Amino acid sequence: MSGTPLGNHIRRLRFEHGEISQETLAQAVGITRQTVIALEQRRYAPSLELAMKLALVFGRSVDDVFFWSDAPPDLSLE
Repeated sequence: MSGTPLGNHIRRLRFEHGEISQETLAQAVGITRQTVIALEQRRYAPSLELAMKLALVFGRSVDDVFFWSDAPPDLSLE
C-alpha cells in the first residue's frame, strides 16, 4: 500500500464511539469528510494539530490513535 507509514485506528474508534459518521467526525475537528477517508485509507498523514484534535474527540492519546505501520529508522541520539 502506498501512502504514509503512519497507521491509525480512526475507523475502529468511530465505531467504538457510537458509530460516529465520517461527516460528524470531520465537522468535529474542522476538516472535510474526504480528509477523514484519506486518513482512514492511509493516503494522508495528519498535522500534529489535527492528530491531537482527533485524539481529543476519542478521549485517547495521539499514540492510541496513530502508530508506525513500518518501523521508522533508528532515530536515537546515541
